[in-house]
Amino acid sequence: MSFQRYVALGDSFTEGVGDPDLTRPNGCRGWADRVAEVLALRSPGFGYANLAIRGRKLAAILGEQLEPAIALQPDLVTIHGGGNDVLRPKVDLDALAASYDAAVARLAATGAHVVMFTLADPGLNPVTRLIRGRTAIFNEWIREIADVRGATVVDMWRMRDWKVAEVLDADRLHLNAAGHESIAIAVLDALGIEHGLVAPAVQVPELSRREQRAADLEWARTHFAPWVHRRITGRSSGDGLLPKRPTLEPIGS
Repeated sequence: MSFQRYVALGDSFTEGVGDPDLTRPNGCRGWADRVAEVLALRSPGFGYANLAIRGRKLAAILGEQLEPAIALQPDLVTIHGGGNDVLRPKVDLDALAASYDAAVARLAATGAHVVMFTLADPGLNPVTRLIRGRTAIFNEWIREIADVRGATVVDMWRMRDWKVAEVLDADRLHLNAAGHESIAIAVLDALGIEHGLVAPAVQVPELSRREQRAADLEWARTHFAPWVHRRITGRSSGDGLLPKRPTLEPIGS
């Protein structure tokens, strides 16, 4: 496949949180930038937009990003959402999936090729394993939507050949640089696009029980407590942020 106009929609996963790069918009790189870099090598005049904003739930992703994405007339769209919704036990997953399906149908109707993602298996991560059942249900909806709408699925639920400590950032929720590289590889492989990306080897130090407890306490103070505070106060980590790449531009710009 060859693409000229790539638009990425989503939340922190697509924005690139956990893969810091202060030379880039919003201070992060991420898997979508890495995919765009490979696509740009194959297509002169290639343009890339990334409308994702961290912390967004699916309704906000669709409400804020869908119409701007369609207006850019992409021939490739990646969309990821629902992770921030599944965390909330009162969210109706069936209704969520129905809105997702309607959005993917609109994207597909433009002629763009759509790439979707299942959510990673939270059972691999002790921070999120309590929502494993809800995640599995939502993922089945994603696979069904993709089947009906002709989308490509990157099935992160089945990506179990990595160790959580090797691919997660210090917050234990977002991917680090190695994790983002792995997702970029998975996207390109799913599209059948040749590339030279290689997932880097990551060395994770072995911690004693005392060291692990100290690390857990530091994580709770630095990352978990602020997340709980945002939930209580109704705030989001993306409040005040703009999309990192709101228009189609060369990836180097």
